[in-house]
Amino acid sequence: MRVAALWFPDWPIQAARLSAEDALAEPLAIGEQHRITVCSSVARAQGVRRGMKVRAAQAVCPSLTVLDSDVDRDGRMFSSLAASFDDVASSVEVIRPGLVVVDLAAVAKFHGGEAIAVEMLLDAAARKGIDALAGAADEIATAIIASRAGQIVPAGESAGFLAQQPVSVLVAETALGVDPELVRALSQLGVRTLGDLAALPSTAVSTRFGVGGITCHKIARAAPDRRVAPELPVADLAVGLTPEDPIERVDAAAFAARGLAAALHEKLSAVGQNCVRLKIIAELTDGRQVERVWRTKEALTEAATADRVRWQLDGWLTSGGAGAIASLILEPLELAAPEPVGELWRDGTTTDAARRVVERVQSTLGLDAVVQPVLVGGRGVLERIELVPFGEQAPEPVEGEWPGAIPAPLPARLGGGPTHPVARVVLIDAEAKRVGVTAEAVLSSRPYALGWGKNHYLVTAWAGPWPVDGGWWEAHPRKVARLQIVGKREGEAQQAWLLLWVQGGWRIEAMYG
Repeated sequence: MRVAALWFPDWPIQAARLSAEDALAEPLAIGEQHRITVCSSVARAQGVRRGMKVRAAQAVCPSLTVLDSDVDRDGRMFSSLAASFDDVASSVEVIRPGLVVVDLAAVAKFHGGEAIAVEMLLDAAARKGIDALAGAADEIATAIIASRAGQIVPAGESAGFLAQQPVSVLVAETALGVDPELVRALSQLGVRTLGDLAALPSTAVSTRFGVGGITCHKIARAAPDRRVAPELPVADLAVGLTPEDPIERVDAAAFAARGLAAALHEKLSAVGQNCVRLKIIAELTDGRQVERVWRTKEALTEAATADRVRWQLDGWLTSGGAGAIASLILEPLELAAPEPVGELWRDGTTTDAARRVVERVQSTLGLDAVVQPVLVGGRGVLERIELVPFGEQAPEPVEGEWPGAIPAPLPARLGGGPTHPVARVVLIDAEAKRVGVTAEAVLSSRPYALGWGKNHYLVTAWAGPWPVDGGWWEAHPRKVARLQIVGKREGEAQQAWLLLWVQGGWRIEAMYG
């Protein structure tokens, strides 16, 4: 088997250039969460590096243009570019936006040699402002590594080529699926090159580093790999959609992508399988059929599937030559059993490992099964936090001050809420009269004790109240007041609560400590 890999360095930068029709001025960088994630070669020459804070990068390079990260743009532009390879090769797989692999043996046989075939692939990718490097080898992983050096490794010489490569090349390409912490550990143990790693006994690597170590060891040894775009026998799990009206708009394509992805993963979940290679097939209104194969190292989640389908449909629709889409089919070409989840919070677990665990849960239970809290701004404790599905774009927090907001320090735990019966408490003064909030937004008397169920506390300190009129423009405005209060029982440490005055009574909104 011979494989050619085409790598487009700093693809998000190149995608932005294509989208802007090469109207962007160098130096360029992509920023996300106030840090540089990708930078052009011109920006690197002036000292900009990945991981730098945007302000630091702009201080190093004042003329730097920082663009927002846009994965949809990256996928859409690459899906259009990948269509150019169909005129040269029939077996093409998109590994990720910016990286494709091709069955070089078939292409070389048809066009009269590997060098000619690689040159034709590079010519097919030629665009103004676009750079591409190609590599070839006997294995997919070796070809991907070779592409970064623009080298064609002769048949049978993969092991010798890899032996000279630093072990850091394993994490230079995310498609190889190697944990950076594992590579860092190898370096600390004196394993400097892939030749050093290949020389280690496989049992020793497996014992020390587990499945991840075996993956690295196989890459270093140039172990035999799968073919590009093989037709593997799999169960009939394809899902299709024939809309009433042909799909002509990108928003309609996005809606169709999400629905089909959900249907596909429901089928996969029923048979206990994950998809690692997916064929997207579209039948056009003029009778033609177009298709594209996408493959990932990790199992495709529902969100990842929807993203790839959306990118591909967007590319077909915006290319100008595809026309409207009459029907759409998703066909899983290669399945894999789900990996054991393991311990999510064990020592040494990386962010990538935790993300993969979460995505496996989502692929089985659905996108909404795992949510993450994000700060959105607000006056109360619960109002400041919104739960969004893991991986989805969080809403932007509202800028500015919030009159009536809870002062620092904020509580550590939420209470039952204003309607929960367990959240009810009674606040009394020294004469056993209930303490409330008057129309002037002050306490009716000085707090002395607090009763919560069967527990009673002497009040040692308090702050507030802070009145808040919420939803005053609605038919039923929400008028509340908040009070910070500290209480103590004999023989116990002090406790503190955030109380909420609503509907003539006190409720525990949150607890401190």
